[in-house]
Amino acid sequence: MAPPDSQHVNGDDQTGAGDHVVRLPGMPSQVARARELVGAALGRDHPLYDDVALLTSELATNAILHTKSGAGGSFTVSVVSSAVVVRVFVSDGGSDEPPCVCRTSMQATSGRGLPLIEALSDRWGFVREAGATTVWFELSQQRLPARVAV
Repeated sequence: MAPPDSQHVNGDDQTGAGDHVVRLPGMPSQVARARELVGAALGRDHPLYDDVALLTSELATNAILHTKSGAGGSFTVSVVSSAVVVRVFVSDGGSDEPPCVCRTSMQATSGRGLPLIEALSDRWGFVREAGATTVWFELSQQRLPARVAV
């Protein structure tokens, strides 16, 4: 699936007031700074804040643990929002293998990040080009009530 264009959230060339981008060193301490970016972009009272912060933490952690970003590199987090959707893009230093939604055993202490992204986001995907990987997810701000059958 092709990633949504981070510069065209509203279908035009204007980005929203909540658009934020930061480049961070590939160190575990920077996962908290990635979450802070979500707070700066959306505000802690935003209805999707908790899910966006959680999923952003997962992608930032993956960038540090599974890519060249964590070996002295850096990664970039972009939070793009509109009245309809919130999208987060995490671009890292790349790795030998593409991101994997691998199923792990109950005893495993890691390997649940991308399955969590898959389960909680409305859409997600990744692009590998020029030695780098960008993983993105999207959450819709217009949710159906739980009792409505689709």
